[in-house]
Amino acid sequence: MRYPPPETLLGGSRIHSGIVIATFYLAKRMDGESELKLSRLLVLYASQTGNAMDAAERVGREAERGGCPSVQVISIDRFDVNFLPDENIAVFVVSTTGQGDVPDSMKVFWKFLLQRRLSNKWLEGLQYAVFGLGDSGYQKYNFTAKKLDKRLSDLGAMLLIEKGLGDDQHPSGYEGALDPWLSSFWKKLNMMHPNILPRISDIMDPSMRSLEQAKFEVTYHLSDNIQLELSNVSDLKETEKVIESALSMSPVQFYYQNKKPHYFLKMITNHQLTKPSQSRDVRHFEFESSLNSINYQVGDVLEILPSQNPAAVDAFIRRCNLDPNCYITVMSFYATADHEKEKLQYFASPEGRDDLYEYNQKERRSVLEVLEDFPSVEMPFEWLVQLVPPLKTRAFSISSSPSVHPNQVHLTVSIVSWITPFKRTRYGLCSSWLAGLDPCETNEFHIPSWVTRGALLRPLPSVPLILVGPGTGCAPFRAFVEERAQQKLTRSISPVLFFFGCRNEENDFLYENFWLSHAQNNGVLSTNKGGGFFVAFSRDQPQKVYVQHKMKEESKRIWNLLSAGAAIYIAGSSTKMPADVTSTLEEIIMEESGISKESAAKWLRLLEKAGRFFIEAWS
Repeated sequence: MRYPPPETLLGGSRIHSGIVIATFYLAKRMDGESELKLSRLLVLYASQTGNAMDAAERVGREAERGGCPSVQVISIDRFDVNFLPDENIAVFVVSTTGQGDVPDSMKVFWKFLLQRRLSNKWLEGLQYAVFGLGDSGYQKYNFTAKKLDKRLSDLGAMLLIEKGLGDDQHPSGYEGALDPWLSSFWKKLNMMHPNILPRISDIMDPSMRSLEQAKFEVTYHLSDNIQLELSNVSDLKETEKVIESALSMSPVQFYYQNKKPHYFLKMITNHQLTKPSQSRDVRHFEFESSLNSINYQVGDVLEILPSQNPAAVDAFIRRCNLDPNCYITVMSFYATADHEKEKLQYFASPEGRDDLYEYNQKERRSVLEVLEDFPSVEMPFEWLVQLVPPLKTRAFSISSSPSVHPNQVHLTVSIVSWITPFKRTRYGLCSSWLAGLDPCETNEFHIPSWVTRGALLRPLPSVPLILVGPGTGCAPFRAFVEERAQQKLTRSISPVLFFFGCRNEENDFLYENFWLSHAQNNGVLSTNKGGGFFVAFSRDQPQKVYVQHKMKEESKRIWNLLSAGAAIYIAGSSTKMPADVTSTLEEIIMEESGISKESAAKWLRLLEKAGRFFIEAWS
């Protein structure tokens, strides 16, 4: 039996932090200044996938760099909200999940704040700032940050600076908004409380920066001993401990009840849905568990912890001058190359942000690549452990029904690859790793996995459905249709309209036979059952056709189902599709009912509040 290799534990890079920390080791260490007794800065984060935690940690690092002697960065679910009025200054870094929902770790905190018994002076002694992480592809963009900001203000807290809104759609991601927002926040904080940041120049001027102690202590053991220990493992319990220990190195509180995987799954099918000759590669994966039954429902999400490329791990070890065959004490080494020092300091400065974006985000450089570009930097391994977090899980909509495939779970995954401006081919870590697994050769390889609730609520069989899922957005609706076909065998079901879209009928018509079989012979999607299956092939004709065009053609049928109590489900890319489809729905409601555009938009919002309008999108 094989277990996830050690490279599973080596995660992605935080390049901006890496450049800043590398700069520290290229600069002289500053003498410590006398500590001042100041009010502390509290940084609370609510994270669903870890990005809000990363941003909060950066706030904490910069505050410490500026000389703030008391900084605490903690997950919001670890903070007793009863003591919030005792705080002087708090920064909230919060993400938005689902359809404007607060992260799971924030639910108790948020419920407390909504209590009517809290007066409008409950937080009058608190000064606060809010930074949100969201995706403008969603209708309720950064909704958590917006409503938290308003609620804190309603409870009497004083706003230090206008809320910042990070956007996944920005070329630089949320950091595109975080950089200028943080700079403004430190200036405002220093203006109002000059004693809190006695070394604010260390934040604003990269050449003035110093470095605190690393948070981790690294001990090395003989590799033979490690191999001996692993060779005696007879079950997956030891692997659970290794994964739990690795995830515990990161302070983010995962929304699973614990960090142990829910399941260790074996891949049994790896099938390419698109034509091999095409640039796009979409796969159908099937997994099963031989140890315990898989418990999930349609609309759920499977999160997978992938493995890192062993070659990349070996290169990382060589670059760090690590000798795994001896026990050593980690030493700090400083670079002497002035030109590298100057370049890194420039990258870490506000003026160099655009060039850093060109160097880093556009090329998606890893920590290893940055270290190789600056060979004179010899960073202590403690800092590299702190800098490189454990791998994050990747989430995928489940595309199977447990009633049809007991003890199996299916995924529909687009294998991510792209060409950088410097003509380098990059690959998505998890999707390319899954695509490279051969079920025949890796039958005993167990994949750490978690099942979590998605944004798409499981529909009752009596509810008519309007499904819109272009591309891999069809994944959850394959599960919906499977389950409704199974329910049809024993009870009456309501109609289903499904709008699917792809580029070409010949090349990427995902699950073509599956959909067509259910659209015929009294199937779930057949017209004589009140349903329908409609496909938009965007590039099979001179003028592009998308799912919203097909929806307009079927506006009367859509309105009839909505009038009969139908629920709307949208899934797919978060770029433009959700907004375009929502706008089309508003037009259909407006035209078919004779109401105004504003009233149609309000009608949809009421539908969402009633639990009949769902969107699950991904970037």
